[in-house]
Amino acid sequence: MAATDAGQAVIAGHFGFAAGVKASQRQVPLWSLMLATAWLDVVFVPLYASGVETIESAPDAAPGYGAAIIHADYTHSLLGAIVLSAIFGAVFAWFWGQRTGIVLGLVSFSHWVLDLIVHRPDLPLLPPAIADSPRLGFGLWRLPTASMVIELAIVLFGSFLYWRAARETSAAAGVIHSTRADIAGAVVVVSGVVVLFFDYTGLLG
Repeated sequence: MAATDAGQAVIAGHFGFAAGVKASQRQVPLWSLMLATAWLDVVFVPLYASGVETIESAPDAAPGYGAAIIHADYTHSLLGAIVLSAIFGAVFAWFWGQRTGIVLGLVSFSHWVLDLIVHRPDLPLLPPAIADSPRLGFGLWRLPTASMVIELAIVLFGSFLYWRAARETSAAAGVIHSTRADIAGAVVVVSGVVVLFFDYTGLLG
């Protein structure tokens, strides 16, 4: 979910997962994987701005990291996530081929799976226009420190896989390319850690 006054998102964890996928799917541009993992939130933003989807503070949580209950019944319902991910993957498949489209569609849907782990039970199976369905969420956000540690582990592991793959790809090209791989890996991990730091501390609101 996108960060709001009600709480912060698993943004760093999503991006760490995307970096890890890049290690095994080297034909897929990293930027497209990053966009894929945030795609549900990208669609959420205009719906949130228009009041169609909302976020509120959880009554059992102190303000800050993981203190949100979402009402994103279209973008973050199971059916909505499947449809949006399928659309995202189909668009990229048109330009880059079926394999890349499938990868990006699955990475997009991974957003919902990761949200399922941390969210309180606020993720419906179906949009409310279809049915009043049960709401899912394992609620790891109720344990902010544990949630942060897991998210940090995803960032570090995903960044490591990306860095290792970049080094392997550039090894035959010489020292300059290997250095670039090191810099790219460092940027990925530092960016993820910084985002997680601001999410957890709430310093950006």
